[in-house]
Amino acid sequence: MSMKVEAKVEPSHEEITEILDKALSVEAIVTLFAYCRVFYEGRAKSELGPGDRVIIIKPDGSFLIHQKNKREPVNWQPPGSVVSIVLEDGKIMLRSVRRKPKETLEVELIKTYLISYFQAEDYEELALTGSEAEMADLIFENPSLIEEGFKPLFKEKPIKHGIVDVLGRDKHGNLVVLELKRRRADLHAVSQLKRYVDALREEHKNVRGILVAPSLTAGAKKLLEKEGLEFKKLNPPKREKKKKGKQKTLDFLSP
Repeated sequence: MSMKVEAKVEPSHEEITEILDKALSVEAIVTLFAYCRVFYEGRAKSELGPGDRVIIIKPDGSFLIHQKNKREPVNWQPPGSVVSIVLEDGKIMLRSVRRKPKETLEVELIKTYLISYFQAEDYEELALTGSEAEMADLIFENPSLIEEGFKPLFKEKPIKHGIVDVLGRDKHGNLVVLELKRRRADLHAVSQLKRYVDALREEHKNVRGILVAPSLTAGAKKLLEKEGLEFKKLNPPKREKKKKGKQKTLDFLSP
């Protein structure tokens, strides 16, 4: 019977391989603290120089690399990716491959401070009330709350600089980013929306940004107008959640 938790401080290459293989076989969560270099190749190509990072590998194939600041991972691969470990010229590499679209994320472990695995058992779903998640559900159920002809496509859609609450298209085919706030939206919310819109505009011509919240601060309203972004008043629902709207396939971004 395997242990529920196992950890090794300053592991050798052989110990890293052994623990990772064991963790993958029992569908455990793997965590590494490491000084590493990161390479990505897919829809773009990037390299992250050496630094101390936290690496998390989940049983569903999710692969996350965190720096010491910010909430979002600096690099990541989604569920369904395949993780392996490779020894090349004395170097040890973690490799995560996503098949469609083809994307490869490689991490060169220059120095590993700690590797651990945790065989987690969790069968509960988070119950949210009056939240941004419920606002997203409400929009999927009633898209006209945003405007006539609006078609929501994705909830919590990961993009280059974060996760978009709701991504959809308007009646003219423009890409629409919705940033949802359950309370009065401030300057930070506007800046967050602008960051997502700017990121998508690098690849798509017509992108709109709409801040969805019960109200705005005066500063947020001025900044929205200055940046050419929009506001839609919407309160979080005070009722039981209905079934979630279906998400469409990844080809929604095709011209």
